[in-house]
Amino acid sequence: MPKLDALDLRILDLLQHDASRSLEEIARAAGSSKTPVWNRIRKLREAGVIKAEVALLDAESLGLEACFFVLIRTSDHDADWQARFLETVQARPEVLEAHRLAGDIDYLLKVRVKNARAYDTFYQALISQVNIHNVTALLSMQEIKAETALPL
Repeated sequence: MPKLDALDLRILDLLQHDASRSLEEIARAAGSSKTPVWNRIRKLREAGVIKAEVALLDAESLGLEACFFVLIRTSDHDADWQARFLETVQARPEVLEAHRLAGDIDYLLKVRVKNARAYDTFYQALISQVNIHNVTALLSMQEIKAETALPL
């Protein structure tokens, strides 16, 4: 992990709010000049601090109106099951996030689909590929807050 100073953090904050800004705009807003800012951005990319630069899309505008949080309990914790589950989840484009948890629930998935019927199709495919002890799906009625920017 590279040691980050105040200028690195300012650059990262600017990029995570709008990575489409020009190098000149970022440098000006960070209080520096273009060459040092470019060198820092390059080093932050190489170090893996900056993982990707992407466009954030509006799911509902694209017809993906249903967001489900899927709680999964498994009675099988061996390496083969875990590898099959990981491969299955990573291959499903509907899964936006997947987390292995501590506590009563083993995994939490964030799944974005068109509607309940599309969720059922996803669910049927999931359970056909991996043996799961218990699945609970929670439909998000309203997204109150969704941030991509990390608190720096």
